[in-house]
Amino acid sequence: MAQTITVRIPGTTANCGPGFDTIGIACTIYNELSLTLGEPDGFSLAVTGEGADTIPANERNIACQAVRALLRKVGRTGPGIAIRMHNAIPLARGLGSSAAAIVGALVAANAATGDTLDKQELLAMATALEGHPDNVAPAIFGGITISSIVGGAPQSLRFIPPAPLRLVVAVPEFGLSTKAARQVLPKTIPFADAVFNVSRVALLVGALCQGRFDLLGSAFEDRLHQPYREKLIPGMTDVLAAARERGAIGAALSGAGPCLIAFARDNAAAIGAAMVNAFARHGVKAAYRDLGIDSDGAKVIAIP
Repeated sequence: MAQTITVRIPGTTANCGPGFDTIGIACTIYNELSLTLGEPDGFSLAVTGEGADTIPANERNIACQAVRALLRKVGRTGPGIAIRMHNAIPLARGLGSSAAAIVGALVAANAATGDTLDKQELLAMATALEGHPDNVAPAIFGGITISSIVGGAPQSLRFIPPAPLRLVVAVPEFGLSTKAARQVLPKTIPFADAVFNVSRVALLVGALCQGRFDLLGSAFEDRLHQPYREKLIPGMTDVLAAARERGAIGAALSGAGPCLIAFARDNAAAIGAAMVNAFARHGVKAAYRDLGIDSDGAKVIAIP
């Protein structure tokens, strides 16, 4: 009998200023993916919510690729695949929509085939499909993750700050592909900029681990990617400044953008409104989301 597994997957924000391709945070905005494996061989995919009119509903879809990769890994051949996706995470905005699709598909396929792979193995597969671990790691583990590639394999450390932290995300109407955002980055950087980022990311991680949010004022500063991507996002400097002026602890580009994220203990509504208004002054329509840190990561929420 065909078995349907439904998985809830958090959106993610990556980089967090200086932690380029390294730091990621799971956010309380979620996609759901349902997977049915059955006979005979066949394929169907249906999408509702964000991206319903733009996501390819065929076997080129990254979720389908992830399911097939896991089936090959565990030695399953032949089952028909039916995927249903309901998306709340905006596409091409820097909130980990592709990571959510990959992780959701892998977790669902793993559950449907007996949970033979552990989270570390899922991380390796997700990283291979995504290209880097900064978004897929928090989508799998939840919380804040610090990831690196060691000996060709991804490794991640997860933690939860000891005090609550709000993530206020300004979501502009336009999208920005990660590929386009990477094309503007330089091939080399000055040594002083490398030292600057090492100091900032060390301070960022230490302050988050200890709940020393008073030290975060400068910890989100970056010289590796944000100065180069700023030209792709109208009003970016003003939006980040508006967030800080209304009480944000710090603010940064979310992933490759164009979402901008402010970190706060309170005053989320005022911060979000200020960010939206700053975007508007530059002719960009935007909305904001008041999110928290998801502690669970992707998890099965329905199983026969």
